[in-house]
Amino acid sequence: MEKVIEAFISYLHDVKKMSLNTELSYRRDLKKVADYLEGQGISDFSKVTSTNLNSYVIFMEKNNFSAASVSRSIACLKSFYHFMVKEGIVTEDVSEELKAPKVEKAMPKILSPQEVFRLLDQPQGDHPKDIRDKAMLELLYATGIRVTELITLKVDDVNLPVGYIVCRDAHKERTIPIGRASKDALARYLEAARETMLSDDKDDTLFVNCSGEPMSRQGFWKIIKYYAKKAGITADITPHTLRHSFAAHLVENGADLRSVQEMLGHSDISTTQIYANMSHSRIREVYAKAHPRR
Repeated sequence: MEKVIEAFISYLHDVKKMSLNTELSYRRDLKKVADYLEGQGISDFSKVTSTNLNSYVIFMEKNNFSAASVSRSIACLKSFYHFMVKEGIVTEDVSEELKAPKVEKAMPKILSPQEVFRLLDQPQGDHPKDIRDKAMLELLYATGIRVTELITLKVDDVNLPVGYIVCRDAHKERTIPIGRASKDALARYLEAARETMLSDDKDDTLFVNCSGEPMSRQGFWKIIKYYAKKAGITADITPHTLRHSFAAHLVENGADLRSVQEMLGHSDISTTQIYANMSHSRIREVYAKAHPRR
C-alpha cells in the first residue's frame, strides 16, 4: 500500500504541481486510511470495497474527527482512486459513492488593528535576529502572503524602489504592493542583517534562521507566538491570523474584493467573500451598540 501512496504523491508533485502542504496532507490522510484497512485485514487497495471506505468514514465520525477533516479525507480518497484507475492499479473507483459532510465555514480569527500594531512593534533591538523578525512580521501583514510563501521568497522577488514583491506558487505568480513600514523594515534587514546571518553567500533565500539556513515554517511559528505573548495578545494566533487580519482590515477600509482576491492568490472569489461577510457583521455590531433607536 505504501508504494502506491508514494506513487500518488509523486504524481501530485510532478504532474499536478501541488504544493508541499497538499502533498504532506494527502500523505497523512492516506496513511491513516491504510492503517485502518490493514487493521481490517486488507493490505491491497485492489481488495478495498465501497463498504470498507464507508466504514472508514463512519470510524472517523465516531472518533470525533471534525467535518472538515472528514471532508478533506474523502476528497483525498476520490483523487487517489482517480489516479489508481487511470494507472490501472484498480479497475473500479469505489470512492464514487462517498459523500462529504456539510462543512460550515467558520469566521476566521483576526486581530484588531491595535493588536497588530502591538505585535509588529515588539522586535525593537539592533541584533540581526530582531531586525529580521521585524521585517518578516511587517511583510506578512503588509502583503497577506502565506507563511510558506514568506519563507520561500528570494532576494530578487523584492523590488524596494518600486515597492512590491513577487510571490510564486506552483500555478502562478502575483505581484503584491508593500507599504512604507514594510519597505523600511526590509531595507534595514537587507542592509544590516541578512549578510551577517548567511552561512552560504550564494544562498538567495530572503529570510534565514540563526544558523544561516532558510527559515522553516516551524521556526516562524515560534517567532510569531513569542512576540504575541510579549505583546500581551491572549488569542492563540498563527501566521495565518495575520493573513486573515490583512484581508479583513483591507475590506473593512473599503478595498474591493477583486483586488484582495488577487493579492491573497485565491482562485475563487467566494473564498474572499468571507471577509466582506465579516465586515458586514462588524457593521451590524456597531449599529446594534450605537444607534439611538436600535
